[in-house]
Amino acid sequence: MAEYKLTLEKREVTGKKLKDLRTKGLIPSVVYGGKEPVLLASEYVATEKVLEKAGYHSPIDLDMAGKKHLAIVKNVAIDPVSRKIMNVEFQAISAREVVEATTPVVIVNFEASEASKTYHFALTQAIEELDVKAKPADLPKELEIDASSMKEVDDKIVISDIVLPKGVELADKELDPEQVVASLYDPAAEAEKREAEAEEPAVEAADVPADNGKKPEESAQE
Repeated sequence: MAEYKLTLEKREVTGKKLKDLRTKGLIPSVVYGGKEPVLLASEYVATEKVLEKAGYHSPIDLDMAGKKHLAIVKNVAIDPVSRKIMNVEFQAISAREVVEATTPVVIVNFEASEASKTYHFALTQAIEELDVKAKPADLPKELEIDASSMKEVDDKIVISDIVLPKGVELADKELDPEQVVASLYDPAAEAEKREAEAEEPAVEAADVPADNGKKPEESAQE
């Protein structure tokens, strides 16, 4: 049984009529994975709460008009202006089969590192999420990486530093184990560099020689 649950009802309306459905506080959705896609709808607030917690990585128990199915979120359409959820696509899955899910990568304990406490370096994260494969019950909510040992400004976290939970593997077998997930930089040094660049005197046109070795104004007088 999944940690998250959502009740949905079957819908008949499609196309332009979905606007009326959304006006009533419902979100249209589709469940794939069976013989045919199933058209459904669910209450907006309840759906939003489940999506915020489950994301694309945690299985959800869908109560589809009394019939229960296990699924994960496949896609969420967001209105670019209102930022409201417009449509949700679910993928029906089996509890016994390995599935693929997109999982957040979370860096923890950086504040406890010498890089942060002593040298006041900052951390920049290049990879925010990774696709993993596992049975639904084994899918992790997030992939944690401990950054407490970071010290030097050239220290970095790479793919091979990620400790995967039991039963979980990366979906992309060709992913470079040395690909950078997060790295350090020195904010103070960056600020000094920007100040130095801002203080550099601008080069005036009169100081730049023309192709013939003369200044621009000399060439223009000939």
